[in-house]
Amino acid sequence: MKKALITGVTGQDGSYLAELLLEKNYKVFGLARRSSNDPLERLDDLVRKKGLKIIYCNLRDLNATRRAMQEVVPDEVYNLAAQSHVGVSFSCPEETWDVNYYGVGRVVNEAIAVNPDVRIYQASTSEMFGSENPPQSENTPFKSISPYGDAKVKAHEDFIVGNREKRGIFACAGILFNHESPRRGEQFVTRKITISMAKIKLGLQECFELGNLDSRRDWGFAGDYVEAMWLMLQQEKPDDYVIGTGESHSVRDFVNVAAEAMGMKITWEGAGLEEVGKDENGKIVVKINKKFYRPTDPHDLISDATKAKEKLGWEPKTSFKELVAKMVEMDFERCKKTNTK
Repeated sequence: MKKALITGVTGQDGSYLAELLLEKNYKVFGLARRSSNDPLERLDDLVRKKGLKIIYCNLRDLNATRRAMQEVVPDEVYNLAAQSHVGVSFSCPEETWDVNYYGVGRVVNEAIAVNPDVRIYQASTSEMFGSENPPQSENTPFKSISPYGDAKVKAHEDFIVGNREKRGIFACAGILFNHESPRRGEQFVTRKITISMAKIKLGLQECFELGNLDSRRDWGFAGDYVEAMWLMLQQEKPDDYVIGTGESHSVRDFVNVAAEAMGMKITWEGAGLEEVGKDENGKIVVKINKKFYRPTDPHDLISDATKAKEKLGWEPKTSFKELVAKMVEMDFERCKKTNTK
C-alpha cells in the first residue's frame, strides 16, 4: 500500500485530495497546524471513517517537519501548505516567504532524506505569471506582481526545477489557475460572493461590497484539479503542468452567475468606484469599496492546459456555471440551516 503525505490537508485542495487518495487505497497522512478553530472541519468523516491520520506540524518548524517525514516515510508528498491569500501577502510578506519558500525547501529536503525515491508534488500558481502574455502555458515567463507570487516563483525554481535538474529527484509542479469549491475559505472573494448572495436571497443581508469587478480569472473546480495533481506523480518522468479551464471570467461575471443560481438578476449602473449592482426591484445589493482593491492585480489570467490534456489525459469536468451554482446553493443550504435552528 502506497503512503502519501499531504501538507495543508485541512484546506480546500487537501480535503479533496485526501478523499481521492483514500478512494485509491493509499494510506494517507495529513499535516495540519494547531488552531483554536476546528482544523478538521472539512475532514471529520475522513478521519473517523476512512483512516486519514493527522500529524500536527507547522512548516515553519524544521524539526517538526523532519519528525513527520521520519514517522511516515512517504512514497508521495503533496505540498499544498501555504500562506495562500494573495492580498494578505502584501501585509505579511515575511510569513509568506517563510512558508511559501523556505517551507517548501524543508518539505523537499526532509522527504528526500527519508526516501530518496519519493515523488513530490508542489502547488505552484498562476499568480507567478502576473498578467504576462495570456493565455499562459508552461513556456510563459514568470512575472509575479505580489509577495505571494514572488515566493512561489522562487520555490518553484530552486526546490522543484533546480533539485530535479541537479539532484535527479522526482519533483513536479502543478501551475494551477484559480480553483474554487464549496470548501473554499470564507476570506476569498468567491465565497464572499456566494455567501452574500445566499443571505440576500434569504433576507438575512441587505448588500455587500467588492473591489475590482473587472479583474478576470480562469476559475475551475478544486475537485477536478486534485486529480491532475495525482496524475503528475504517476508519470514515468517528472515534469511541470499548467492546470486550468482555458476560460476567463470577471468578478462581475461571478456575481451575475451566483445571482442567477439564486433566481435573481443583477443590473449594473455607474462606473468605477460609483458602480453598483441592483436587483429586479432596483435595490442596491452590490457596492464597490476601494479598500478591497489589491495594491497590484493581474488583469487577465487564462490557462493553456494543452500539455496536461495531451500528456496526462486530464480535462476539467465542471463548467464555470456549474461551479458557481454548486457553491452558492451549498451556502444557501448552510445559511438556511444555521438560521432556522
